Amino acid sequence: MKFVIIFGPQAVGKMTVGQELEKITDLKLFHNHMTIELVSPYFSYGTAQGKRLVSLFRQEIFEEVAKSDLPGLIFTYVWAFDLEQDTEYIRNISELFTSQGGQVCYVELEADLTERLDRNRSPHRLLHKATKRNVEWSEQDLLNSMQKYRLNSAPGEIMHEHYIRINNSHQSPEEAAEVIKKRFEL
Repeated sequence: MKFVIIFGPQAVGKMTVGQELEKITDLKLFHNHMTIELVSPYFSYGTAQGKRLVSLFRQEIFEEVAKSDLPGLIFTYVWAFDLEQDTEYIRNISELFTSQGGQVCYVELEADLTERLDRNRSPHRLLHKATKRNVEWSEQDLLNSMQKYRLNSAPGEIMHEHYIRINNSHQSPEEAAEVIKKRFEL
């Protein structure tokens, strides 16, 4: 089983690249907003209740997939490298899959700010992420997150055997997915 974690800052293209990767592999996509959007009609993700429910749903899905006979899973995540709890979260979900004999593949996406701001307003993104439809709020959140957190790794920070970093500023989601598929033999 392969567990592909696609991470990077908001609006870098994680979900869209994941959707394209799902099309050309046998892996299923579980993008991070699937649980956020499930919970948000009841509790904002920013509340204690919202975070707890999102975490519970994700954990249950990871556990079931890790012990299943599925060929693998694609997960997307905004990883704040300066928050130890984010690094610990990635470590824990990775270990869940490796403990069941799975291979974890890390895909880091990065893109220019102007490209990310354009993507933040894309109809495709807004279709799949209702909580991002207040574009003014979403854009401000994106900019604030950049100031508050380090959302891409430092050079040489990730030394994992199965890791790739892709600048997809000027690359289509289909092209990025092909690079990932080839690199990890998916």
